[in-house]
Amino acid sequence: MDLPDDGLVLVLKEDCPTCRLIAPVAADLMRRGDLKAVYSQDDPAFPGGLAVRDDRGLEASFALNAEIVPTLVRREGGREKGRAVGWRRGEWRTLTGLDDLGGDLPDERPGCGSLSAEPGMAEELLARYGDTGLKARRIGVAFPEDPFERMFDRDWTDGLPVVPPTPARVLRMLRGASRPAGDVVGFIPPSGHACTVEKAAINAVMAGCRPEYFPVVLAALDAALETEFAWQGLLSTTMGAGVCIVVNGPVARRIGMNGAFNALGHGNRANSTIARALLLTAMNIGGAKPGGVDRSTLGHPGKRGLCFPEDESDPAWRPLARSRGIPEGVSAVTVFGFCGTGIVNDETARKPEGVTSSIALSLNAINHPRRAGGGMGAMVVVGGEFWRVYREAGWDRAGIEAALHKATERPRSEIRREHVDADGGEAGAGGDTIPKFAPGDLLVVRAGSNAGLFSTIIQGWGSGPKGSQPVTREVKP
Repeated sequence: MDLPDDGLVLVLKEDCPTCRLIAPVAADLMRRGDLKAVYSQDDPAFPGGLAVRDDRGLEASFALNAEIVPTLVRREGGREKGRAVGWRRGEWRTLTGLDDLGGDLPDERPGCGSLSAEPGMAEELLARYGDTGLKARRIGVAFPEDPFERMFDRDWTDGLPVVPPTPARVLRMLRGASRPAGDVVGFIPPSGHACTVEKAAINAVMAGCRPEYFPVVLAALDAALETEFAWQGLLSTTMGAGVCIVVNGPVARRIGMNGAFNALGHGNRANSTIARALLLTAMNIGGAKPGGVDRSTLGHPGKRGLCFPEDESDPAWRPLARSRGIPEGVSAVTVFGFCGTGIVNDETARKPEGVTSSIALSLNAINHPRRAGGGMGAMVVVGGEFWRVYREAGWDRAGIEAALHKATERPRSEIRREHVDADGGEAGAGGDTIPKFAPGDLLVVRAGSNAGLFSTIIQGWGSGPKGSQPVTREVKP
């Protein structure tokens, strides 16, 4: 940017009453030879009669860090020595050294917002004129190429269109969290390539996330990269597994997540894009492409990711994150490897025992009706009407979980030997029943509306040493 090294520099715009007010002062300063350059943000013919430089591209405004117009800057030796913002006669006289400046104007008038300070403009201008600090390789898309089609051609998508990760969008995403762009989040399976915060931001942009979602994305990545979650196994299994993310705490409300009608479905941007960012990260950094490392036989729609907030509106319900050691009022995510969802419906249930029996019958069908003894996981999402039945009877989340464990025990005679997990079989040896789920493999959460006696079972991929275990992590700014 070619700014005068010495003298006064003025930034203004015609669409500003204060800038129009001080136009005669600008003309006076230029006649005296003190004003070396005038930059107009919106009309290079304003002020009339002066040699005005066109700053509609806002390069000078960016270089001078003009947040308000008019801004008058004194430069000496290529550096700023002082500035006056808006119109205050005393400040302008001090800055210019002219005691008779603007004598016929009011004592002061506030300025207007600079066009360079409008929402989102800071990142656009930094990407255009500044040093972004971004390290990722840039891919140019020349006219008349379509950037969306170019990303399909490069196999950067999950089969749906993704948002072009322009430098400005990536910078905006990075400002949604406090972690430095160069920090390594972890090594993404199956390739083991390093994922920096910048690369995570790129994939969050592509997924359609807003910057305020980014701390949740980073927390979910941290959780998914824990050894016990076995993300590589989820990405490569023939069963077709995806990542389910349950969000707890104030962040869910702050970013506008949906925990009511259609909470597990479409229609909410945060719900729909946060988990998708993890999948795109696994595909674009980890190389988890279908038919390659991803050996899913059939897959399911949830492989793109499932993310929803738990309904914490009822004080009688203890949220999942708190049950897993996160303090009250602290935001957190829990990642859970899953292979699909199924609805439980019982319109006749009026007592908690009946509701429990209905859910248990559906849980027992997971993987195979005659399989038990652990080695599998499940998450039960209790809908509003089912919760009302439980709550009116004085049950809480822990009580529901314990009852479901008990109700899913199976007579040993009904379980085929080849469908008993070795660990679970030994644990149940000598008894008449075998538990369907090992301790800790059955999670209970609450979400959805109050319309209808429905709950949803999210089927896990596998649990214990041979599978994936849920992981909970705090969401940090």
